Amino acid sequence: MSVFSTGILVLTTPLHTLPLRIAPVLSSAAQVVERILYVHLHPGLNLGSVSQARPAYIPAVADVSSLITRLYSNAADVCGHLDVRVLLTNIRAQQCLLGPGGASSPFPSPQTLSHSPEVVLTDFALQDPGQSPVVAKCLQKYAGHCYTCSPGLASVLLHSQLEPLVNEVEQEGGEMAQAEALQTYSDLVDLLKNKVLKELIEPYSLRVRRLREFLQDIKPSLQYEIVPLSDPFGPSVTDPQLQCIVVSEETRKGGDAVNKKRQENGLPTLVLHEIQLLKDAHHSEIEEEKISSSSLRCRLLGTVLNSPEDKPHLPPNPYIIGLTGGSGSGKSSIAGRLEALGAVRIDSDQLGHETYCPGTAAYQKVVMEFGTDILNEDKTINRRCLGRKVFGNTARLKALTDIVWPEIALLVKQKIQQARVEGKQVCVVDAAVLLEAGWTDMVHEVWVAMIPEEEAVSRITARDRVSVEDARRRLQSQWPTVQQVAHANVVLCTLWEPDITQKQVQKAWDLLQERLNQRGKVHPTPPLL
Repeated sequence: MSVFSTGILVLTTPLHTLPLRIAPVLSSAAQVVERILYVHLHPGLNLGSVSQARPAYIPAVADVSSLITRLYSNAADVCGHLDVRVLLTNIRAQQCLLGPGGASSPFPSPQTLSHSPEVVLTDFALQDPGQSPVVAKCLQKYAGHCYTCSPGLASVLLHSQLEPLVNEVEQEGGEMAQAEALQTYSDLVDLLKNKVLKELIEPYSLRVRRLREFLQDIKPSLQYEIVPLSDPFGPSVTDPQLQCIVVSEETRKGGDAVNKKRQENGLPTLVLHEIQLLKDAHHSEIEEEKISSSSLRCRLLGTVLNSPEDKPHLPPNPYIIGLTGGSGSGKSSIAGRLEALGAVRIDSDQLGHETYCPGTAAYQKVVMEFGTDILNEDKTINRRCLGRKVFGNTARLKALTDIVWPEIALLVKQKIQQARVEGKQVCVVDAAVLLEAGWTDMVHEVWVAMIPEEEAVSRITARDRVSVEDARRRLQSQWPTVQQVAHANVVLCTLWEPDITQKQVQKAWDLLQERLNQRGKVHPTPPLL
């Protein structure tokens, strides 16, 4: 069976039976569509007759709301790789089941989606196999009437792939027309929470663009305003037109706080509409039990966030990983784990110590630049004394790094060449200043170890026996984590237990091996004669 990037699934099973069919339908659809799956709801649609297969408004009853919740929940369980979007253009409140101007069709013209469907699928139950051509033709015509689809739209009937339901489902609450109506509001606000691994959150502008795309897809007629919040409340406590606020069980107290502020401002309180938190059947020990963006960010750890640039000036072997991270980030422990997996570890900090040794080129330049008063009695450089001369002085610090960093880079290159001669496949350059020193041209990929600032401060104070203020100053003198992450191909975090770090490193290593094999980077090295 062909696989398509984008598809649209037309669900026709009656509403009272559909909930039990969602999971198998989505599972079958995931075998046909690999990226974006739009879902169009039309319970009871008869695709066996061209004359009866017409779009219609579906009442926005509570059962439909529950069904949509179940759709997203099941999608996370059975086809988490798909971007599932439930389309709402034909879903309307019962009191306005006619469109603008009294139109009975929700699609006076085909709706343009952000991604044109290449295939249309349905769960429509065939009366007999010979009905397939008629249903397929009817399905294509129906989809084309509702949405702008790709030329040569394919059609797939999923009913034959679905497992039959064992038990009949008793209809609850009567027919759809008798079901409990869903309360609707013209103006509402949503609450957000603080985020885990905030450095991995996409830029605001990108998130806004994707949110607009999603909203435009699911309900083009929806009017909305996206506002960046500079305080916990934003316009929710000042806008007199707002009627409802969407909360979860976790943010309900925030909703109560909003209403308290509104009362203080002389505004009517908002209806608190509480949405259900969906359980995540695949969450790990460091992830939340509910489906959340925080868990999704946790799953990014160890994966490729940004594809490595092609660097033809670098020999393919050994493949060089540049590992960096701020003080206290656990970078060195990650380097040790990679070494245990087979990588050659090149410790640039240790090489940095070597550059200060008497007799080296850097030694002579440092003494000439900073004076003989930085020397100990045995003529070695007193690093603490040198540090006092450059601390807080940007110009003097640059003078020092301009001397030392190029010398360290030469030593790193020598270690890489040695690994190449020995036939090693992967080297890890453990370098806190990898990005600041501009050494990215020496490595194929950049991996960043990160940690929340408070945890970094705690580790630094315990490890180096310095004050909290000194630890913060040290971190402030380094590149911010978010800036490092922006240059990263892979990100790792050592916030949790050591076994969690090991799992991340193992995942990153396994994925690296796959990349190397796919790109032909790893070649057997002939024995040296």
